[in-house]
Formats: sequence, structure tokens, C-alpha cells
Amino acid sequence: MNNNLKRHAAVKKILTACMILLAVAPVFAQGGATAISNAANDIKDYWDPIKLILKAVGGLVGFIGGLRVYNKWTNGDQDVNKEILGYGGAMIFLIVVPEFVTSFFA
Repeated sequence: MNNNLKRHAAVKKILTACMILLAVAPVFAQGGATAISNAANDIKDYWDPIKLILKAVGGLVGFIGGLRVYNKWTNGDQDVNKEILGYGGAMIFLIVVPEFVTSFFA
């Protein structure tokens, strides 16, 4: 019985400490809005070069994909349509995502 009382007291202390921590935590989070605003501004500054790099990578992937599709087509493979759809979807993704993210940060 003495052991149960010790456990109960320990649980009460832990719960009290958690409640105090939850009550005090918002005081330490006051600078969060400015930090998020600064991070968004930093991303805006770097986004145009990153968008250009993404489009260059997309062009390279599209070129390599076109070569693979042409190679399969000339060899008479049956899954050329699947290959075209795969690379076409990747190209659309690489073109649409930078524009979507640009509109998100605008």
C-alpha cells in the first residue's frame, strides 16, 4: 500500500510539471511569427534561381525521356505508350510545381 501511495504522488508530480510546462510554453513562442515571416522572405529571394534550376532539370529529364521513348519506338517495344505517359507526367509535374509554388509565395 505504501508503494501505491509513492506511485500516486510521483504521478501527481509529473502531471503538475506537465501542466506548468504547457502553461509556460506560449511565453517562449512569441517570436514565431517573425521567424516564419523572415523564412518566407528568404525563400522568396532564392525562389527565382531555384525555379530556373528546376526547369533546367526538367528539360534534361525530358530530353533523356525523349531519347528513351525514341529508342523503344525504333526497337519495336510494345510499352512505348506507357513510357510516354510516364515521362509526360514527370514533365508536367516539373513545369506545374514551380508555378504553383510561385503563386503560393506571391
